Amino acid sequence: MLRTIWNGLKIFIVFAGCTAMFYYGILFVIDEYQGDERFEEPEGNAIKVFDRESEDDFSFRERLWYLWTRGE
Repeated sequence: MLRTIWNGLKIFIVFAGCTAMFYYGILFVIDEYQGDERFEEPEGNAIKVFDRESEDDFSFRERLWYLWTRGE
């Protein structure tokens, strides 16, 4: 009986330790990437990639056909 309780306690200690390590590992990763601002507005001589109102306004069908034929 005492041996069964001790084995259960060992399993619980290992489980609690792994859970705590995982939790604090996730907190560490969140803190590392918190200041990473990937989607800031570009500064300086940045080129605008997407222009919704261009002179060459293609329909959805034309753009889809272009994608299928050229893969771009």
